[in-house]
Amino acid sequence: MTLDKLYSEIEAGKRISAEEALMLFQKGSLNRLADLANQRREALHGKKSYFIKNKHIDYSNVCAIKCKFCAFARKSGEEGGFDLSVDDIIQKVRDSISQGIREVHIVGGFHPKLPYEYYLNMITAIKENYPEIHVKAFTAAEIRYFSKKFRKTEEDVLKEFMAAGLDSLPGGGAEILAPEVRKEICGPKGPAEYWLETHALAHSLGLRSNATMLYGHIETLEDRVYHMNLVRELQDKTNGFLSFIPLAFNPKGTEYEKVGYTSGYDDLKTIAISRIFFDNIKHIKAYWIMSGMDMAQVSQHFGADDLHGTVIEENITHMAGALSPQEYAAPDICHLIWAAGRTPVERDSLYQEVKVYPEAESDYSDAA
Repeated sequence: MTLDKLYSEIEAGKRISAEEALMLFQKGSLNRLADLANQRREALHGKKSYFIKNKHIDYSNVCAIKCKFCAFARKSGEEGGFDLSVDDIIQKVRDSISQGIREVHIVGGFHPKLPYEYYLNMITAIKENYPEIHVKAFTAAEIRYFSKKFRKTEEDVLKEFMAAGLDSLPGGGAEILAPEVRKEICGPKGPAEYWLETHALAHSLGLRSNATMLYGHIETLEDRVYHMNLVRELQDKTNGFLSFIPLAFNPKGTEYEKVGYTSGYDDLKTIAISRIFFDNIKHIKAYWIMSGMDMAQVSQHFGADDLHGTVIEENITHMAGALSPQEYAAPDICHLIWAAGRTPVERDSLYQEVKVYPEAESDYSDAA
């Protein structure tokens, strides 16, 4: 198929194949992809761009494994390692309530010593103190680790966490699902099937989740498309993913530091192709923590409809040299969306609209 013919089929709303997605990565014009991705984005969301008031909490960076792409993890007793108590976590939530947060996003590593009760008590305590807060916690890799470490089935882990108050899963831990690259950069996390199976199980239990892709390290364009196709195939089966999130690799302090940062061209092309490819996932997120807010702002015209949230505190990416701030206030996010010609929409964790800030308004101070 010629590129022009492929463009015509995309414009007509047809699903593209993995091979056609690869052609777009290899030969597609960025300007043409922007037009096509924006067409699909506006068909779904019009001028709306979403964000959430949320708080990131990393409960520990102590991890029993070491992935080559990671600058966050520390061994037990190593300098720079930390553990938060449940009281510490509740205090972090308490400190952010005045900012109107609706969600806490909680992740860590494969902690060798924390007991199972720690994780249950964490969720329970948040819900007992702040029942209105949506708890999005623990990557699929963490869930599988808990299952092995505590000799429980993954289904039992998820059901017990849900009973305690777990509301959804984040999309982390996917990294790259292509077998050889995954084995190289994060082999201890196990094969792609583990991540896919855990999300499929979560969806079957009624938990929604997100899907991520870490790109810009040692993967090829073929690896990216392979990853995206596996996610799309699972979404066809479960319809459990809320959003797809391309994550630009931040290399500082990792074993791939010499690779450098991704380019703006690559970031925008990946966002645009993601929007075109995922006809079964409604939201494409421009994760400003990794890409930077300027790139996230521009991405709204390349297929992205969600800028994530206020975050308030983020450590994992910043320990890998992220150039973005650790938090972004809601009024500032609104101004950036408005400046891009979009309409800011505050959402909840399941993309229900909380408040729309019309384009005609120039003062978004009430977003605070």
